[in-house]
Amino acid sequence: MNFEEKKLEGKTVFSGKILSVDVDKVELPDGRESFRECIRHHGGAAVLFIEDGKVLLVKQYRYVYGKEIYEIPAGKLEVGEPPEKAAARELNEETGIVAEELVRMFCLYPSPGYTDEVIHVFRVGKYRKAEQKLDEGEFLDIEFKEIGEVLEMIEDGRICDAKTVAAVYGYLGGC
Repeated sequence: MNFEEKKLEGKTVFSGKILSVDVDKVELPDGRESFRECIRHHGGAAVLFIEDGKVLLVKQYRYVYGKEIYEIPAGKLEVGEPPEKAAARELNEETGIVAEELVRMFCLYPSPGYTDEVIHVFRVGKYRKAEQKLDEGEFLDIEFKEIGEVLEMIEDGRICDAKTVAAVYGYLGGC
């Protein structure tokens, strides 16, 4: 069976700085019509940095969750920006680490039911240390955690960020 849904018409109901929201009328595989609410996003890049068996995490307040969370350094892609460039930029801005070599691990779809966002995940090969360059209005702490502690934090719910969980398990599984 072909499961493809065909777009019949669409309307952008919101367009903001980092995303837009479309409402599309679609034809379902059985011929009936339905609607899809779609968040359009340019995508993101994330970087797993491990040094001496310790994972670099950033801890920052995330407004939509109403609390501080742990995650690997990451950020949004600028329009037309290669994921590798965005990953290196975010790592440098947030942590002061300059990636001289990035290794692609994988891409992930954080929530395919309503967004087209793709997150490109890398790990750092060669690097050097420099100055942290946080964006205006960006506040975060950098912490190094032993890989065993990071696994415990994932298992007990202290780390719930999807890209971080996927990067850590991907690294341990050989990505």
